[in-house]
Amino acid sequence: MKRRDFLKTAGAGASLGLARNLRGAASGMFIALNTSLTGGKVTWPDFARLAAKVGYRGVDIDLSGAMQQGADATKELLAELKLRPSFCGLPVNATRDDQTFRAGMQSLEEKAKFAAAIGCHRMMVVIPPSSPVPKDELRKTLQDRFTAVGKVLGDYGVRCGFEFLGPLHFRPPSQHVFIYQMNEMVDFAGECGASFGVVLDVWHWYHSGATLADIRRAGAGRIELVHLSDAARMPPEDVRDNARLLAGEGVIDLVGIFRTLKEMNWAGSVSPEPIGRIPKEMSAEEGARLGLESARAVLRKAGIDV
Repeated sequence: MKRRDFLKTAGAGASLGLARNLRGAASGMFIALNTSLTGGKVTWPDFARLAAKVGYRGVDIDLSGAMQQGADATKELLAELKLRPSFCGLPVNATRDDQTFRAGMQSLEEKAKFAAAIGCHRMMVVIPPSSPVPKDELRKTLQDRFTAVGKVLGDYGVRCGFEFLGPLHFRPPSQHVFIYQMNEMVDFAGECGASFGVVLDVWHWYHSGATLADIRRAGAGRIELVHLSDAARMPPEDVRDNARLLAGEGVIDLVGIFRTLKEMNWAGSVSPEPIGRIPKEMSAEEGARLGLESARAVLRKAGIDV
């Protein structure tokens, strides 16, 4: 679908004033620019400048790039651009061998302190839905490691969201199934300590068979951030992670999700992440605009102005 075609289907009302940096104070939600929209064509700090130019109120943080610029320069940049930090990746790989985990822990305090200093109080990490290691063994290992991570993050007021992966193809028959559903991931986050919650990636929510009741069960305090995309209706065995659609193009009940979050008084960042949807030949700015326009259209249908 070309951009002009999308604008026709989204409705004229959704396309008015899209470049303006509208306030969403009533909901506490804000839309942040995600790298899936720009195809790696723009790096930090130009990535943040692009977010502001297009009309985003927030931006996903490239922690390494921001640290190269320095805390003061990054704070000044975000303040100048009137952007809120969304999240950065957890700089510790807890799912690999002990040596890799320990190496990440050595610099975690420095990076958590930096993130807090620039106002980025959310991190995220993907949890593998399957593994060569039996489930109980892996759960114990990860719980011990994330408990240690949480102690460092807690000192700086930083929280981390666990992202569960829903599609079937992430769970090959040759491996042990781990955690791939929202409810169990929420419970696991609680086991790891007060610094942890979940990433509500609606693509994974949908493909894992989750419900709006699962979102309510998690509660506003355990949902750290939202990743937004849409899905075509297809058999579970055919789903691949790079077959996502822009918000509003598919069958996920996005309006129901955001109405539920609004009812819960949830506040936080919404990052459009339609992996595989933005054509490679499209400019970074056009991709960023498509992501913002589609997200705004869906949130407005849910009664949320951002």
